[in-house]
Amino acid sequence: MKAILTFVFFIFITTTAMANTKEKKVETITKGLNIEMGITTTAVRSLKVARLYKFKNSRIKKALRFTTKANKSKMA
Repeated sequence: MKAILTFVFFIFITTTAMANTKEKKVETITKGLNIEMGITTTAVRSLKVARLYKFKNSRIKKALRFTTKANKSKMA
């Protein structure tokens, strides 16, 4: 019974608190916005070659995968 009364009291307090708040009207101001953008394009031809790797760290894996003559197996 005490829990029910506490719940009803809580609901009553929250509804009265929400009912006492008044809405404030706000005046809005509109201002114009001017955006000027100048786009210049330059045609640059370069002969650089770019590689597209399928996997994320392929450049690092390729560098770590190197082999030397000492790594090769020897016949006994």
